[in-house]
Amino acid sequence: MSSVFRLSLVIALSVLSVACSKHGSDDVPTDSLTPFFHSRLDGSTTAYDVDSLIKLSDIESCRNDVWQSWRLALRSYDMSALIDLEPLANRRVGSWTLPASLEPSAVMRYVYGSKGSKPAHGYPLFVYCHGSGAPDMEWNTGQVLAGQFNDTPSAYFIPRIPNTGAYYRWWQQSKQYAWEKLLRLALASGDVDPDKIYFFGISEGGYGTQRLASFYADYLAGAGPMAGGEPLKNAPVENCRNIAFSLRTGALDDGFYRNVLTQYTKERFDELEGLNPGAFVHNIELVTGMGHGIDYDKTTPWLRQYVRNPHPKRVSWENFEMDGRKREGFYNIYIVKHPDGGRSRAYYDMSVADNVIDLAVSLVTYTTTEVRDGIEMAFARTYAPATDGKLLIYLCPELVDLGREVTLKVNGRQVFKGMVTPNAKHIVNSCATFFDPQRLYPAAIEVDLSK
Repeated sequence: MSSVFRLSLVIALSVLSVACSKHGSDDVPTDSLTPFFHSRLDGSTTAYDVDSLIKLSDIESCRNDVWQSWRLALRSYDMSALIDLEPLANRRVGSWTLPASLEPSAVMRYVYGSKGSKPAHGYPLFVYCHGSGAPDMEWNTGQVLAGQFNDTPSAYFIPRIPNTGAYYRWWQQSKQYAWEKLLRLALASGDVDPDKIYFFGISEGGYGTQRLASFYADYLAGAGPMAGGEPLKNAPVENCRNIAFSLRTGALDDGFYRNVLTQYTKERFDELEGLNPGAFVHNIELVTGMGHGIDYDKTTPWLRQYVRNPHPKRVSWENFEMDGRKREGFYNIYIVKHPDGGRSRAYYDMSVADNVIDLAVSLVTYTTTEVRDGIEMAFARTYAPATDGKLLIYLCPELVDLGREVTLKVNGRQVFKGMVTPNAKHIVNSCATFFDPQRLYPAAIEVDLSK
């Protein structure tokens, strides 16, 4: 970092410290963090590293100040923002050009619209991924279906897949760019309820949303793939703890063993829900007598019953690669340095009870146990404790009492016990990382797995 830029960050953070000590945001210079937020949007991983302590009583006002600064920075940075939310029936079209470094000549067109009157906390947002037929036809079908589903009031984001070709999928990195852009903009818009976002899709869109559900579960209230069925190595069920998951596939839909893989998914969800009542809410059905075409009307009304818990006190996360990329964080866990240099999958199991945090971090090894026609269908996993890597456990009043001592145990060993002091830098950094108004964390504990 240049000395000039570091100085600008220090000044901005000093201004923020003063601002966060106030109880209202009217006096806050909300552009003070713009250079830092722009640098993060440009891909920098540099964190605020200047301490600025805040009182427990000022956490909410500081969160609000930082969030408003983030929204301002985002508006000035992203000139291809979401189009205005109009009635879905208007079928207004927007478009985003995806980075050429991820996919040349890729333009994602989309329809963005609403049904019914806006609720007080914003619309539930449904993100629909279409199937692999002719894109214009599939996109149009999605718009028709969205207008028919019994889920008013709601908002819809209905993209047209940018290109076609062999092994061209909704979950690849260029599309990940689009999903994260959508989440950033929707969460900052004020039009969308941040705790009511749902991914769903049909056929190829069903495969895609099953993977996306596991990858982005911390942003979602629920997900609803239809006429799909992924091998569970591609979409670990453990990550779907705390969200609602629907998967409906025809019982006769044996193409690529969709019915068999749907059954395997059901068995795993049933098993985990049995061990953790209420944690793995699901509605998985092999629809009797149906093939690849089923009744699509039941998914979104079922999903919209469920609301995200952005601060679960039990998190399970297998950080798997999706098109060669892993997440850098999940719920309140942020990875500073991946265990095993990122070569292996890592599994994080965290529970919080009475100000005690118990975290287990393991490396995961898969062994394929069933193959059909070249498709890896089933797997066995083994786990070994991780012995290197660094991470932050972000904390907030919704997870622990910051007025009392906090204890952290990692892989059965106590690594921290003491007071955790709120600091404005954690709110800023977690905002830049998660861009989520519900996950602005005022405290953090750093964990070095090698010690």
